[in-house]
Amino acid sequence: MDQLKGQAWHSLTAAEVTSLLGTNPDRGLSPSDIQARLKTFGTNALEPRKGKSPLRRFLLQFHQPLVYILLGAGAVTALLGSPVDSLVIIGVVLLNAIVGYVQEAKAVDALEALAKSMKTEAVVLREAKTQRISAEELVPGDVVILRSGDKVPADLRLIASKNLMTDESALTGESLPVEKDPGVVPLESVLGDRRNMAYATTLVTYGQALCLVVATGQGTEVGKVSTLVSEADDLATPLTRKIEAFSTFLLWAILGLAALTFLAGVIRGEPAAEMFMASVALAVGAIPEGLPAAVTVILAIGVSRMAARGAVVRKLPAVETLGGATVICSDKTGTLTQNQMTVTEIYSGGTTHPVSGSGYEAAGAVENADPADKSLSGTLLAGVLCNDTRLEPGEAGLTVIGDPTEAALLVAAAKAGFDALVSSVLHPRLDALPFESQHQYMATLHGREGEAPIAFVKGAVEIVLGRASSQVNPDGSVSTLEATAVKAEAERMAAQGMRVLAIARKIMPAGVQTLHHENLSEGLEFLGLQGMIDPPRPEAIQAVASFKKAGVQVKMITGDHALTAAAIGGVFGLGGDSCSNPATCDYLTGAQMAKLSDAELEEKARSIGIFARVDPDQKLRLVTALQKRDEIVAMTGDGVNDAPALRQADIGVAMGRGGTEAAKEAADIVLTDDNFATIEAAVEEGRGVYDNLLKFIVWTLPTNLGEGLVILVAVLLGGALPILPVQILWINMTTAVFLGMTLAFEPKEPGLMDRPPRKADHPILDRELFQRIVLVGGILLLAAFGLFKWELAASGSEAQARTVAVNVFVIVETFYLFNSRSFRRSPFALGFWSNPWVLGGTALMMALQALFTYAPVMNVMFHSAPVGLASWAKAGAVGLIAYFVVEIDKGVRFKRQRQDGFQSGFRR
Repeated sequence: MDQLKGQAWHSLTAAEVTSLLGTNPDRGLSPSDIQARLKTFGTNALEPRKGKSPLRRFLLQFHQPLVYILLGAGAVTALLGSPVDSLVIIGVVLLNAIVGYVQEAKAVDALEALAKSMKTEAVVLREAKTQRISAEELVPGDVVILRSGDKVPADLRLIASKNLMTDESALTGESLPVEKDPGVVPLESVLGDRRNMAYATTLVTYGQALCLVVATGQGTEVGKVSTLVSEADDLATPLTRKIEAFSTFLLWAILGLAALTFLAGVIRGEPAAEMFMASVALAVGAIPEGLPAAVTVILAIGVSRMAARGAVVRKLPAVETLGGATVICSDKTGTLTQNQMTVTEIYSGGTTHPVSGSGYEAAGAVENADPADKSLSGTLLAGVLCNDTRLEPGEAGLTVIGDPTEAALLVAAAKAGFDALVSSVLHPRLDALPFESQHQYMATLHGREGEAPIAFVKGAVEIVLGRASSQVNPDGSVSTLEATAVKAEAERMAAQGMRVLAIARKIMPAGVQTLHHENLSEGLEFLGLQGMIDPPRPEAIQAVASFKKAGVQVKMITGDHALTAAAIGGVFGLGGDSCSNPATCDYLTGAQMAKLSDAELEEKARSIGIFARVDPDQKLRLVTALQKRDEIVAMTGDGVNDAPALRQADIGVAMGRGGTEAAKEAADIVLTDDNFATIEAAVEEGRGVYDNLLKFIVWTLPTNLGEGLVILVAVLLGGALPILPVQILWINMTTAVFLGMTLAFEPKEPGLMDRPPRKADHPILDRELFQRIVLVGGILLLAAFGLFKWELAASGSEAQARTVAVNVFVIVETFYLFNSRSFRRSPFALGFWSNPWVLGGTALMMALQALFTYAPVMNVMFHSAPVGLASWAKAGAVGLIAYFVVEIDKGVRFKRQRQDGFQSGFRR
């Protein structure tokens, strides 16, 4: 059975397939054959993913530099006799670990969702007997009978079929049901063009077929998708990578400063024990204890904001990552388009009639329509009567029961006032010839007693025109068919990416009650053409335009046909400057991609905006190619075929309504409204989240720098420490909660979507922000050290002097909080009251600082002491000076940037 692996079954004849499989289509397999093949190939189920154990996944949440710092801080605070602070720090670590573990556990459910999609039943022929079995029991060589409504249970090669059509949208992205035929298909045919194959998890929408199982379980196309999902790199997000790099830098910087402090003191002759405690004080001061909690809180607030706008976030870092996306790769059907076939043009009587409105609602009109126009009314009536589909109301609007193409014909007629039910009563059906792939048309016979029956025909243009000799004119008269003009119009519509149906009639002799293909071989009267397409979402067009303005590339990746993809892509401006019609658009097909090297594809991927007829593994290859060019890639999709690329992308976005479970489980974000425009809103929220996170970092680090420098300078000068370790913990923990956390609620600044995306390699702190941290840290050093010495000289009390130093830190941090609400605008330009959390946090912090200074219990716990009003005034004056220095610095930098044409990777 080794010869079965890697076979191109679509390129073999039915006899060759039967011979290779060693089976008999008339009898099926014997029990002994089945048992042997089960041992060889296993059950028809996807293999469970071999992943990390739950315990290992949980322990790995602690394997981060910042967590090491925090664990060390927790141990140090416990040794310093502050068990409450130690428990708070350890609690933050545990909370982060639990959140990370839960989110990762959800992410590994993607393959389980794929496995569920494989579970179904199948009708098989075994030992010449038809029986229904679990699809898991199927083996290669089994004879399967498919009927309308069945889920395809394995990968099958058609042996015989009758009008078989399957919905392969979840696997290939094909927007319409695919006609199937047992004939041989060229070897190089891509997945969506293999008309003699039916693939596992797809749906039979019409007809029936006799098939042979050629692949089961992991060997099926959906099994290959499963393998791609499991092999796709589980990438860290840009945020987590930057935080890790930043934390590693902090770890070594803090250890280096602590070691320098210890050595400097020992060299000066100070006792080693005292220098060790001074080093610990410096380390505690330099550790930003509130950073992990701030990251979690800011991301969580971003999650809630995104949920309010229709985007459910499954992994916390995804909130920020989407805001940093430089490329958005989007599926077409149902994401950029409405996934509702719509007639947009009707050609009849020599006139083209545009049809307004979109989707399955009857809002809209047939333009230039004259009620007396017999050719137009005949075209619309035929579309209603030669039709087996119906529209039924559902929770999300009208639901199609049948074929989307026929649904479009019903809606087009309704826009012109035709009621399907009334039409069927007025023109009762006598007989019908269903659509068959070998005939390429459908026909119905209608008539009432005493009237000559009329046959209505709809189908492929070349087939219908080949049987027609005349055409119906607007006044109802019949004239010789102008075939050349009709074909030219049909070609024009097709070039616009439309699916074109030709519609005709034939008046039958009185008394005819049945319809045969021979009756329709000639003598048809051409009525008109109806051109339809799955229309783009208007809001998605606006969203793509906004992305272009924001410097974010949008690329459409679909399994649909090239011209259809180009027609839609052209509307969005994705096909290049010459994309006036689909034939002139720039696009790349899956077949063309297969011939490109990885380096060539990387180059093409950057310049091409439309990718058509693309297989699942090619979607994955595209995403990888873009990432190799340092792009931050967001991928949207809804089908099983999208799952590997969703997993590989920096940020995967799945459709919540129409998406498969496999896509949702592989994604980081799920859109509840399946609307591409929601991604624009989510990107805006993501940029706001990053802004607020950066604001917190730039606000908190000067304090840590200032505290570390105060300790270092005190040791170098050989004096008393201006602030003690326990006081440093008080400053860091209280200000982080009551001041810093308020930045998480900062509203988005104007012009967020006018900025270019930040570069993937752009550090968290650029030169400007680093200089600002050093500036404020220096102010804190000079002010805290200077006022400590001043108060010590005036009062002689170290407790009072240290209390003033602590108050300096808190007050300067408070004033600097208002500076940090924006990197370029003043708080008054933002609206002083636009973030009431800042004002509330400031009031609470001042109240706590009053307790720290005057409450006896706090004086005992934190070695503080009451100070006079003058001391508060000095600290307040320093805070005010710091505020104006930073605002002046912001203004000078903004003016210089504007003059120089500021072009940094992340425009603040």
